[in-house]
Amino acid sequence: MDRIRIVGGNKLNGSIQISGAKNAALPLMIAGLLTEETLILDNVPRLADVAQLQRILGNHGVDITSVGKRSGDREYQGQTLHISAANIIDTKAPYDLVSRMRASFWVIAPLVARMHEAQVSLPGGCAIGTRPVDLLIMALEKLGAELSIDGGYVIARAPGGLKGANIDFPKVTVSGTHVALMAATLAKGTTVITNAACEPEIVDVADCLNKMGARVSGAGTPRILVEGVSKLHGARHTVLPDRIETGTYAMAVAMTGGDVQLIGAQPQLLQSALDVLTEAGADITVNNEGIRVARNGAGIGPVKVSTAPFPGFPTDLQAQLMALMACAKGSSQITETIFENRFMHVQELARFGARISLDGETATIDGIAKLRGAPVMATDLRASVSLVIAGLAAEGETMVNRVYHLDRGFERLEEKLSACGASIQRISD
Repeated sequence: MDRIRIVGGNKLNGSIQISGAKNAALPLMIAGLLTEETLILDNVPRLADVAQLQRILGNHGVDITSVGKRSGDREYQGQTLHISAANIIDTKAPYDLVSRMRASFWVIAPLVARMHEAQVSLPGGCAIGTRPVDLLIMALEKLGAELSIDGGYVIARAPGGLKGANIDFPKVTVSGTHVALMAATLAKGTTVITNAACEPEIVDVADCLNKMGARVSGAGTPRILVEGVSKLHGARHTVLPDRIETGTYAMAVAMTGGDVQLIGAQPQLLQSALDVLTEAGADITVNNEGIRVARNGAGIGPVKVSTAPFPGFPTDLQAQLMALMACAKGSSQITETIFENRFMHVQELARFGARISLDGETATIDGIAKLRGAPVMATDLRASVSLVIAGLAAEGETMVNRVYHLDRGFERLEEKLSACGASIQRISD
């Protein structure tokens, strides 16, 4: 199993190309099931989760071809996928595939919308809390699907097709909004989704669906209107840049010092996180190429942050911010409001000497002058990258174990960081 070895203490200087967003690429690939024509997606990141979803879609009979680099392509430019679901040969998504990635459960929406039936395994457990699928099931039932659970599978049927409905989510849910949005595109009549998630990735999926002939308005607000159409056609769409990757590298620069240009980053996708970094003492400049992050000489100031749905501070940047605050001058507080059990990185950060105390959903971080390198273990995707950030600034050597978590969400992490001067390398056993 691969490990990542880091020798800390180097400032980061240079530029990093921001990859396409994993959290948009996955639902966009799933949306390819809605049409028999080809959907072409540009700027798809090369990630373990993307490869796994390709296997899952292939099981349904979807043909996916990946187009390689073209002359003139920049380094790290994403891949182009041609997704053709002309012949869906199987509407069952088996446990051994779905259990490895929660987002794969979302195939239930386009399958029941287009094929009027689906049999999808309940997803496996997740390290960061239960993250149940009850709101996804509720949305499909509102649209007229008949659902039952048998042997760990959700069986959905809509013999006459789905019908437009009012879907009012009791709490904001990104996965529920994706499922309701995709299913409603082919439903007869009008669907109104209220208390919808406002994340940029929802907007990106809605933009792509509209290119495919859907009639979606209001994405990015709490009220989305979908007028159903009888069929969708092919389209070409570019995946938006990854705001979590952007925020992660911005925090790495704030942690180590230096000056890095984040090429292709879009500030409006993570303004709340950039505001927090500015408060902590980083210099953030927006320019034609993206976002430039620098911290030269000044120390890191403490902050007080609560995670919240977009446009609030993202839960997916909480662990990275905690690593940064471990070296702040003073005491910081981070409150996690989205997922339970999302403080598993605290014990690992403590191995660097970080002083963190937990009280329910709030972590208090008392900054220290210098972290010390240590052997640590990744517990989930975002937690694992917080250990990398800590290792970049720590004295001595850090060994991050179980890095397959990183490969799920960060494209060529060690290559991008080493190009900016970090001493970081992957060790394959």
